[in-house]
Formats: sequence, C-alpha cells, structure tokens
Amino acid sequence: MKDGNALLIIDMQKGSFTSQTPRFDTEGVVMRINKLGSMFRELAFPVIFIQHDGTGTGQFEKNSTAWENLDELIVEPDDILVDKYANDIFYRTTLQSKLNELNVSDLFITGCATDFCVESAIQSALTKDYNITVVSNGHTTGERPHLKAEKVIEHYNWVWQNMIPTKGKIEVKSFEQIKNENTTYATRG
Repeated sequence: MKDGNALLIIDMQKGSFTSQTPRFDTEGVVMRINKLGSMFRELAFPVIFIQHDGTGTGQFEKNSTAWENLDELIVEPDDILVDKYANDIFYRTTLQSKLNELNVSDLFITGCATDFCVESAIQSALTKDYNITVVSNGHTTGERPHLKAEKVIEHYNWVWQNMIPTKGKIEVKSFEQIKNENTTYATRG
C-alpha cells in the first residue's frame, strides 16, 4: 500500500443483517474487514464507515438499532463515520470532501450489499478517477430471486475485474493478497 489509501466499509449495519435478510459469509466478511481495519490503522490510513441514513423513511433511521454498525465490527474512536442517503456513497454526503481533505487517491472497498451500494460506490468512485481495490471476499449480499448470493458476488467480482478504468485503476484482490502485499510493503518501509 502507498500513501493516500483509505478503507471504505459500506452499510455493515444491523438492519442489513437480520434473520429475514441473511447475507453470504457474514462472519468471514466481518473478520476480514476487522483485520483490514487493523492493518490500515497501523499504517495511519483512514478507516471510513459509511452508514445508510434513512431518516424519515421508517428504515435505517439515524441512531436506531437498524442504523447501527454490527456489534462484531471493530470501530475505533479515530475512525471516520459518514452518513449516506442513497446507494451512491458520494451522493449528497461529506465523503468526497473528507477524502480530499485526507489526500486520498486509493480506495479499498468492502461492505454490503454487493449488487446495490457496493456496486454503486465502485461505479461512482471510478468516474471520480480514484484508484480502486475491491476486496473480493470483503463484501457480501443476500440471495436474489434468480441467483444465489455467492454467484452474485462472483459475478460482480468478474464485472469489476473487466471494467475500463478512467484516470484511476480498478483491481479486485482477496483479503489474503492485500495482506501479503501489506507485509511486503511494511518490511520495505
């Protein structure tokens, strides 16, 4: 990893992980996000939690239980919390100004749901010329009418690997690849 990195954790909220909305490999995804968070914090890179704020809609109302991040996620006092109001994490949020303030050029993207907010975040970040690394086993979704969750994840990882970047780049790497690269980076530094 190099200067200008940030870890984005999208919509890992209690309201998205209920018995009515089970997600693929929740425990594994949370564990990998927590380990990535620790790696980023050790290198003094920002860890940014993005939470859907549905104030006024009756769902994901700010400060409600559904709005809260999962209890299993490690959120440190210096982590950054950003509310979002649509699938696109940049739409009418403070994220862009916060990334500019921190001089971030490289986004590592994780979260829920692969085919909605994670997909929208990647598309939006791409048009803003960020370098993007999608953590292939760091995002999740639920079963869909015509596809199992695991296949949705596999499909989107393939789509993102084959996208045409703008000025930035887009890569899809597993947590294990990122961890190994980070170990190499840390020993060189």
